[in-house]
This record gives sequence, structure tokens and C-alpha cells, in this order.
Amino acid sequence: MSVISESRIVLGLLVSSDGYPLSYNVFNGSQYEGRTMMPIIDDFVQRFSLSDFIVVADAGLLSRKNIALLKQAGYKFILGGRIKKESRPVQDWVLSLQKGAKTLHETTINGDERIIVSYSEQRAAKDRHNRDKGIQRIRKAYASGKISKRNINQRGYNKFLVIENDVMVSIDEDKIMADAQWDGLKSYITNTKLPAEEVIAQYHSLWVVERAFRITKGALEARPVFHFTERRIESHISICFVAYKLYKELERILRLLNIGLSVDKALDIAKNISTVSIRLNDGTIYTRTLLNTAEERLLMPLLPGDNCFG
Repeated sequence: MSVISESRIVLGLLVSSDGYPLSYNVFNGSQYEGRTMMPIIDDFVQRFSLSDFIVVADAGLLSRKNIALLKQAGYKFILGGRIKKESRPVQDWVLSLQKGAKTLHETTINGDERIIVSYSEQRAAKDRHNRDKGIQRIRKAYASGKISKRNINQRGYNKFLVIENDVMVSIDEDKIMADAQWDGLKSYITNTKLPAEEVIAQYHSLWVVERAFRITKGALEARPVFHFTERRIESHISICFVAYKLYKELERILRLLNIGLSVDKALDIAKNISTVSIRLNDGTIYTRTLLNTAEERLLMPLLPGDNCFG
């Protein structure tokens, strides 16, 4: 399930395991999108009579209130964890774990939930790289004297700054070392009884939803929305939903015919294909599609064969 937020709307998009659009719904968007999760789930459950399913969501929708609502409704869930936001005992347990590439650890929290922790050296390298880049910017600003009291906050890598005597701003090296302990660690919260490997695999399948989210917002321009009446907003979303169905159908056909092009590339090539119609004196009309380049000829299987010339 994908959620698109706009100042006036929230779009819930239901897709299959391979990203094929199944349904959608539109909700009032004048609120934090985490609060729209339950209405969207409840709506899909009722409309499609769902019974055996698991809610999978990223850490952006993780809150104790949402988890409580999921439990109250009797839903099973797999959620991305915010490992540094866990209680101190859980944090101490995580930091005591042996870090291994294919080692998974889990423990019970909050009575009936499991927290599963994995480690990835690739993720650790990325964490180190991002932190080093952020710290370099801070050090550069610090050396130039551009850092002041107003820079002290918990946003981004400014969290490594401290203020002394209410005047002196400095970089806290101990905070940097403490942050490095978490490199490569990722947590997942679930109330299912699935094996840890399956929980992580199901969570990682979110990329299908995220891709649908990007295509809908980007290539199909579902947002921004410049409409002010409910009917026009819903019409706009309906057109975008149909367009996404056509997008996925073209993707399926391209794969079926082994054409080897992405949908975006195929559409870009198709923009330059010309069709010529000639009317003879007797009223007969001949229509021919001209394929002038090798790339255009790749799309020949998608076009009426008798009318293509390349």
C-alpha cells in the first residue's frame, strides 16, 4: 500500500506483489499521514473482504499509537524499526550483539511484539560515508566561524554540536563515536510468528510499493494537485490511476516480448515516431508508420505489422 500526501488529499494506492495497481482511495490530507494509515487499511479490508494479510510499513508510519490501533483491530504487522528510539534496555541489548553479515537476533518487547535486528557491512559503509560527509561540512563551517548557537538542534548532523557556558559551540567527538556504534544495524518490529528471515524479506518487498509511489508522483504527475473541489480532485486521481494501470500493462508487454526497454525509454522513443496518411483520388486512405532509427524499430512488435516501414 502506497500513501501520497498533499495538503488537501491523501491517496491510498493498493498494488499487487509485482506492483500492479488494484485499487485506490482518497482521504482528507490536512493531517499527518501517519494518522491516515488505519482508515486506508480499514477501507481496503472492508471493500475486498480481506482476512489473512499482514500490514507492512516503513518507519515513517511507526508510532506507539499506530501500533496500538493495529493490535486493537487484530491486524498482524511488520514495521521498520527506529532502533535508536527504543528503550534504554533494548538499546543496550542491541549494542551488545555480535555483528555478523548473516546473523539475525531477536527478542520480545511490549509483551507480544518481536524486535528483529540485522547487520549489513554495506549498510555500515553507507552509514559511515554519510556521517563523514556531514561531519566534514560541520568542521568546515566550524573552522570558518559560521557555526553559532542557533545551529544547536537535533536535525541532521548538527546533533554532534554542543554548547558550553551558553556561548561556546563545539563538536562533541564522544557523540560521533557513540553514533558509529549503530552503523550497519537495522531493526524490524512484528507481532507475527514468521521466521526472522521471512519478516525481513517481506519488509524489503516494500520497494515495489515505493516504486509505484515514485512512478505515480513523477512520471504520471499525480502531484502537485491544483484542484479545489472534491469532484475535480477525485477525477484527477482517477485519471492518474488509469494511467498507472496502462504504464504497468506496457511494462508487462515489453517484458513479455523481450524488447529490453524500460517503459520510460519506450515512451521517449515513441514520441519521435511519425504516422503518415495518404488519401487517393478514389477515397482510399493508406496509413503508414515510419520507423527511422534502430531504437524505433525495437518498438515494431508493439505496432500494427502491415503498416510499419523502417
